[in-house]
Amino acid sequence: MLKFLPGILLLQTLTVALVLLAPEDIQTWGWLRLATPIIIIGVVTAAWFGGIAANHHKDTISRLQENHARERENLRVNAERAKTRLVKQAHKDTIQEVRRTSTQANIKVGMAFAGMAGLGGMLLLTQFLTLGLLTLATAGGAVGGYILRIRQEKGKPLLPRNEAAPPRMLNSTAAKAK
Repeated sequence: MLKFLPGILLLQTLTVALVLLAPEDIQTWGWLRLATPIIIIGVVTAAWFGGIAANHHKDTISRLQENHARERENLRVNAERAKTRLVKQAHKDTIQEVRRTSTQANIKVGMAFAGMAGLGGMLLLTQFLTLGLLTLATAGGAVGGYILRIRQEKGKPLLPRNEAAPPRMLNSTAAKAK
């Protein structure tokens, strides 16, 4: 790595300078006078490299944590969007199914009312006047009630809202003490 290059070059330069400045005839303890500064320079340079490596390590970990946090947030947002889409699609499917069922029921009920009205008309034609009028009135009343219920339901939403139920009243009468 290029971060360590200046330290390496400085260490080599200082070591060469110390070796060149050393006396030519190194006697008993003369080598210690040469080795001591070289070891000190090596230890200082090693500490310097350790600091650079620790800083680089912290920067890398920080970058990775930021990337992971960003990815985690993206996953959460995408999951929330998918959930919202799924809920909307389920709501749409439910509404379609309710409408389809309602339409089928309306057709069946309409056919039943038409049959009843036809029976009432046939009874009128065959001289069962009271029974025919009763059947026609019943069919008309049933159609009117059915239409009224449809109009009332059009004002309501297809799915119930999540409203809080009113608080229930407990037995508020006090028990008589004996």
